[in-house]
Amino acid sequence: MTTWLPPEEQKRYDMKANKVIAKTKITEVFVEKKWIEDATSKAQSLGVLKNSISKGKGNLIGFVGEYAVLSFIKDGHMSNTYDYDITTPTSTIDVKTKGCSSVPLDHYQCSIAAYNTKQKCSHYAFVRMFYDFEKCWVLGWIEKEKYFDEAKFLKQGEEDGDNGYIVKADCYNLPIKKLNDIEFFS
Repeated sequence: MTTWLPPEEQKRYDMKANKVIAKTKITEVFVEKKWIEDATSKAQSLGVLKNSISKGKGNLIGFVGEYAVLSFIKDGHMSNTYDYDITTPTSTIDVKTKGCSSVPLDHYQCSIAAYNTKQKCSHYAFVRMFYDFEKCWVLGWIEKEKYFDEAKFLKQGEEDGDNGYIVKADCYNLPIKKLNDIEFFS
């Protein structure tokens, strides 16, 4: 795993609050062969989900992204429900993974389709995955309520003014730089 923000940008410690204040640190992860094998089996069993934008083609990418996030979560376990993917003793995490062909930058967007706003999770984690599955980037995490408070809503067919992308379905977008560092998930 490698990271690529200067150390002074990665994290600070707040002595008064006695806690780390984490800035987003995009973390590169080399995908393990076992993750792909397990994810392939799960993706084939799952089939095509209702409202799937990619018509089921994103299932494999999604499952591998879950393994990448799980590798950072202490006491985390795969759950794979409609509402969340990973559980901890205190949290339920839904992992959102997008395929990509370039290294993500912190101004890129983390999207959630508008029909997914009712999922009963406490947190979201975001991943970008190279289409060849060689590596991925764990972008960070955010509390569900905070995500929707800070995200920008876009209707299908609208252009995201930040990057010119025409959205394929109603969605909420939040820049990667607004996420918390995955290493500080608690």
